[in-house]
Amino acid sequence: MTDGLAAQIFDHIQGSGLAVGTHITAQELAERFSVSRFPVGQALQLLAAKGVLIHERNRGYFVSDAKTPSAEALGLARRDDITEVYFRIAEDHLHGRLPDPASEAYLKETYTVTKAQLNAVLSRIAQEGWAERRPGYGWSFSPMLTTPESLEQTYRVRLALEPAALLEPTYRLDSETAARCREAELRLLNGAIETDSADALHERGVRFHEAIIGASGNPFFLEAVRRINRVRRLLSYRSMIDRKRYRQQCEEHLQILELLERRKNEDASQALRRHLEHTIENLQEIRPILTR
Repeated sequence: MTDGLAAQIFDHIQGSGLAVGTHITAQELAERFSVSRFPVGQALQLLAAKGVLIHERNRGYFVSDAKTPSAEALGLARRDDITEVYFRIAEDHLHGRLPDPASEAYLKETYTVTKAQLNAVLSRIAQEGWAERRPGYGWSFSPMLTTPESLEQTYRVRLALEPAALLEPTYRLDSETAARCREAELRLLNGAIETDSADALHERGVRFHEAIIGASGNPFFLEAVRRINRVRRLLSYRSMIDRKRYRQQCEEHLQILELLERRKNEDASQALRRHLEHTIENLQEIRPILTR
């Protein structure tokens, strides 16, 4: 599990464009990947040993200035194999083809994977919250959104919640978070829209929205959005096949960010509302992708 989690943290660092010297906290990562702090601590130790992070006693872990290769080159995990099997399981789950519960022997045989590969895939799925180990027998897969209608409903809930979060009297977006969000959007506009994987694109969007909602100072907004993001994950991955709309989304994210930094939260709230409405409109255009 340590290698798989370390690879996810590495992808998070790379995909978010975290600057050299950025403080990486175990608590934030534990919440993001839905695991306890213990495996996060082990993964951080591994990343420090590989030069991705610097560990300072009594201070924690910080992004290193060393030039780092890919997760595969670091020997963290065979990401291509794991990702391919992950998406095969996701598609089968969306189509109701998985038995519930499913034994590890069944999964190993069906997807022609080694025990180590299966453990890495199941660890990732468990961290994302759509499967859990059954005591003594296999794995159960949680109900997930399977129709375009249900995906649109989640956006309508977000439309009610997210703009309101920006108007909380306790709202405060710190400069470090804002800079991190901007770097991630600019990276996509500079070419990563075409080269990033579907899950990386999904995580970028999730990170942006959770970052600006998390600044509300009201944890209930963030918890509600995180729950929605969990159940829409699989259909969101499928929607990434059509990437034409992502340039507009990035530009809208940057506009919202600029307004928040200027403390024009009313305007930012309206811009976020328009952004989510555009996304709902786009769902109609990609409906064939979501229903295939």
